[in-house]
This record gives sequence, structure tokens and C-alpha cells, in this order.
Amino acid sequence: MKYATNIKISIFVILTVALFAAVGLLACLSSYASEGIAHAATDFKTVGKAAYLVDYATGNVMYTRNERERLPIASMVKIMTAMLVLEAEERGEISLDDDVVVSEEAASMGGSQVFLDAGSVHKAKDLLRTVIVASANDSCVALAEHVSGSVGAFVARMNARAKELGMENTSFKNCTGLPAAESFSCARDAATMFSQLVKYPTYFDDAKVWMEDYKHPSGRTTSIANTNKLVRFYKDCDGGKTGFTNEAKFCLTATAMRDDMRVIAVLIGANSAKERNAAVSAMFDYAFANFSNEILLKKGETLEQRVQVVGGKSDSLTLTVEKDVAQFMCEHEQASYELKYELPTSVHAPVKAGDVIGKVYLVKDGVIVDETSVLAAESVERQSLFDAIGEIGKHWNV
Repeated sequence: MKYATNIKISIFVILTVALFAAVGLLACLSSYASEGIAHAATDFKTVGKAAYLVDYATGNVMYTRNERERLPIASMVKIMTAMLVLEAEERGEISLDDDVVVSEEAASMGGSQVFLDAGSVHKAKDLLRTVIVASANDSCVALAEHVSGSVGAFVARMNARAKELGMENTSFKNCTGLPAAESFSCARDAATMFSQLVKYPTYFDDAKVWMEDYKHPSGRTTSIANTNKLVRFYKDCDGGKTGFTNEAKFCLTATAMRDDMRVIAVLIGANSAKERNAAVSAMFDYAFANFSNEILLKKGETLEQRVQVVGGKSDSLTLTVEKDVAQFMCEHEQASYELKYELPTSVHAPVKAGDVIGKVYLVKDGVIVDETSVLAAESVERQSLFDAIGEIGKHWNV
């Protein structure tokens, strides 16, 4: 009897523990869900101080509110920080495999961080990952110093790049988004710089990470979690950057892609993370329900059109386009689109792959709405004397 009683007690304990674990897991999932996906009844047009919704491929604006109002954007500043790191890598100024030494200033940063040790050495790509995933301020400063030599020089580059992109309502005072006087941006400018960042596949490799451990050179680890909960709780969302300070409130710039359409949504100044995430999710729903985007010409793919080559080892040239050309339409819109090419009858060799050969225009109801360059998809060398003799021989009739 005593043995049977002990078994009953053990079973009761096991069931009780399992029940508490299940309740805890359910509470955790409910918490994430309330922060990430409770958007069905959200009217995004009433949330926050400013909002902007745009089609990435064409730049067509689907919704906008106070899009040029100058507002603090908190850690969304890091969109520009990450973008400049990737642009520096693209130009060959740095490598993502570079060793980056963490300065005292970087290690002393407050707010979101991965707790880097002063004097420790990290790969640039690893620090960038912590910026994109976990909004790490210490990694931002370390990368800024590595790219430009100092934070001040890097911030100057941030502002210069903003000017190049036409971001007229933006002023950066640091690379982290921590509160600073006269630091501001706007919803439209946030979308502009984010459109540049998402050009890089490396960005998406990091942006989709949900949770992982960051391993320091000393062997210790810091657990990091994505600040953008929509990568987990909105099916088509694959990137974004959050921001929060008491002044900026809750901000988010995020992107989602369905079929051929990638959209970018910006929300500034929501009252809570739950409200922010729900509003951006509703913005995505609105975009995908009311608009469509069909890519008619894809960057890098070979066109049906060819151009004759004079004096070349090949007598014709394959062509491609410099960027995607997409047909953007509102639901139930009855519009007529056509592609019009502006190409020469022939070109003279030599031709290098990437040379501009002509133009292609996307015409909507008789009006040009987009254009891109037509490029040589291959190189064609100039025909030599022996090549010419060989050609004559092919056609010689005995």
C-alpha cells in the first residue's frame, strides 16, 4: 500500500509540473502573439504619429500620413548604420571578415547591447548581425569606428549619404539612435534608406534570425533575440528595424514579400509594441489585399531581343536589363501596360558585358511610368583578320 501511495504521489507531482509548464508555455506564446500578430481589428490609419507604405520595386505609395514630419526615430537610425557598413564592404573599403577591435567607448554604450569587452576582437560580420538582429549599440559604435576611424567621421558619412538619397527631413547625431538633440527623420526618409539596405542579400541572412547565442572570444555567450517580432509572427515579413525611446515611442520599419510584390511599411510613434506591430501587420494586409505587382523584366535575365554586332566574333548580342521592371496595379484597376524598347539596329565590336546598349520604357495608358537601361549580357570581342578570312571561307563557293 505504501508503494502504491508513493506511485500516486509521484504521478500527481509529474502531472502538476507538466500542467504548470504547459500554462507557462501558453502564457509565453500568448505574450508573443499579443505583441506580434493581433492585428485583425487594427485600424493602422489611426496609429502613431506618421506612417508610410510603399511598393519596393516601383516606388508607388499605397498609404501615407505625415510622411515628411520630422520626428525622432530611435534605433531605426541603425538602418543607415547597417547600410553604410554593407556599402563600404561592396566598395572594398572593408571586408565583413575583418577583425574589429572593440574600443572603450564602444564597450561602454548603454541601452541595447551584446556586452562587448573592451579590447576584444570580433569579426565585422558577427557584429553586424547583432546590430540587425538585436539592435546592439556597442556593436554599432565598434563598426562605425572600423569603417570611418571614428564615430564622428561615420556620422558625417551618414548625413552625407542621406543627402545623396534626397532624405531632406533627416539629421543624424549618432550611429545608434540613442536620444540626442536635433536628431530626427521622417517616415518617407526611413523607407528611402531601408530600400537601400534591402538590396543586400546579407541583410536578409541576418534579419530573419529569431533567437541565437552570440559567442564572445572569451567563450562566454550572450543570448540575442530579434527585436522585430513580425519575422516570427507575420508569415511574409522577412526583415525590419524597430526603435523605442520615451521621446520617439514605438517605431518600426519593416518589409514583407508575397508573390512578386515586396512592400515596405514605416510606423513612427505608436503607444506600445503591441499597437506598433499590429498596425504594421495591418498595413501589410492592406497592401497585399488591394495591390499587385508583376515583374515583367527581371534584372540579369536574358531578353528575347538581340542586337546585331558589326565586326565581332559573334554576329549578335544577348541583352538584359539593369533593374527589374514591374507592373504595379490597384485591385480592379483597368490599365493598359506595354514595354517599349529603344535599341540600335547594330553595335560595333568590341562590346563588354554590362555596357549600356539602349533603354526600355514601361508605358501605362500612354504615359511612361518606369524605365531602365538595356545592357549587354555578354562580351563580344573584335573580329581578327584570321577570323574574317575564316568567315569568308565559310561562304566561298568553289
